[in-house]
Amino acid sequence: MIRMLDLDREEITTGSIPRVLAVLAAPLLVQNLVQVLQQLVDTLWLGRHSLEAVAAVGLTFPIIGLLAAVAVGTSVGTQVLVSQRVGADELGKGRRAAVNGTVVGFVAGLLVGIAVWVLAGWIVGLFGAGTVVTQYAAAYLATFAFAIPLMSASDTVEASFVGWGDTRAALYINVVAVATNLVLDPFLIFGWWLFPELGVPGAALATVIGYGVGFTFGLGMAIRGRDGFALSRADADLTLEDCREIVDIGWPTAGQYLSSQSARVGMIWLVAIVGGAAGLAAYTIGARVAAIAFVPAIGLQQAAQSMVGQNLGAERPERARRTTWVGVVIASVGLTAVGAAQWAIPETLSMLFVPDASPAEVELAAEYLRILAYGYWAIGATYLLQAGFNGARRTRTSLVATLFQYWIVRLPVALAGAYLLGLGVVGIFWGVTISNIVAALGLGAYYWYETETGMNARAVETASSEAAD
Repeated sequence: MIRMLDLDREEITTGSIPRVLAVLAAPLLVQNLVQVLQQLVDTLWLGRHSLEAVAAVGLTFPIIGLLAAVAVGTSVGTQVLVSQRVGADELGKGRRAAVNGTVVGFVAGLLVGIAVWVLAGWIVGLFGAGTVVTQYAAAYLATFAFAIPLMSASDTVEASFVGWGDTRAALYINVVAVATNLVLDPFLIFGWWLFPELGVPGAALATVIGYGVGFTFGLGMAIRGRDGFALSRADADLTLEDCREIVDIGWPTAGQYLSSQSARVGMIWLVAIVGGAAGLAAYTIGARVAAIAFVPAIGLQQAAQSMVGQNLGAERPERARRTTWVGVVIASVGLTAVGAAQWAIPETLSMLFVPDASPAEVELAAEYLRILAYGYWAIGATYLLQAGFNGARRTRTSLVATLFQYWIVRLPVALAGAYLLGLGVVGIFWGVTISNIVAALGLGAYYWYETETGMNARAVETASSEAAD
């Protein structure tokens, strides 16, 4: 099995596109599933502490989701720059980009972390929760602030390996970080053995230590070396130009992430107003099921970004284009199959998440799962089309597409469905699926037009001139 997952770096620009995508994406799929497992286990341990502990951490989830934009931006910027330089066989410059990206990630995360640590109480207070929940949430967020620079730096090291074409290294880093977190959770929450009983902040501290151990492990692998990716003192050359390029590529991705997360918060607010507790429960169930269903597409997107970047660096624009479309087909077909299964058993899935729900609540959740399933193919296609643009350094296009999808289509359609058409919360559910389909069709047409008019050829020229400089 391990031999089947072996991949020479040259295969990324010469081998079978479906096989290379699958081999690169497989470890990333497992990595994303491990992250989902971490969230579930964290919740289980905190549930044994108190109901307020679970509520407090749930309160911080949207905040932490917004803060993760720092790590997303620096990691994508680093991945794309490393992949293009490796594709151009500029391995030294690729390693230098990894070092500069890690520094940018840590510094940006440190600045954000300091701000969060200072303002944690004020930020949590905006939600107007009960006194105990607010106190727990503020303590959790203030402790988590120390994880932000480590998270950003660790994610950037992972992205450097992915850009190089070594997705298994990224998986190993993530597994070490998550395993450390999960092992420390009960010790720091409940004060097992020689550890202090820290309660809710103990869960956050376990996350901090987990990211720190993962980052140290990843840095050790990078220094020791894997498949030519071996950092040396010569690579530790901090250059303003590299930092600028990483920020230039990565900031639209951070903006894209902030835009989608903010719109999701707005959707939750709208669902709560229109649908009440039953509508909010249905929307939450759909979001949780979808988060698991989209894991393969997210892994495939990360793999495709590296493939597209390396092929453009290797001056193979047509292969980069074919990589994107092959990925679109694989993701669309795969998520269509997932959607068909979800459409067939929505009641079962709903009761799995909320076993004590009433028949009416189960039916509403099942209806949302069915409506979501109609647009699963479009979500898969959108992820891969964004990979095609991102790999060509066109991250601003992905940002504009996300703004259009969430703010121009989803929220207005949801409002129109709920109030103008009188569909209530079901109209909001249809707004989600319609926006997904519109985004996929629009982005697909635009990608076809841009590649037909030379987008990838221009990306090759940019990568070549950068390599020559």
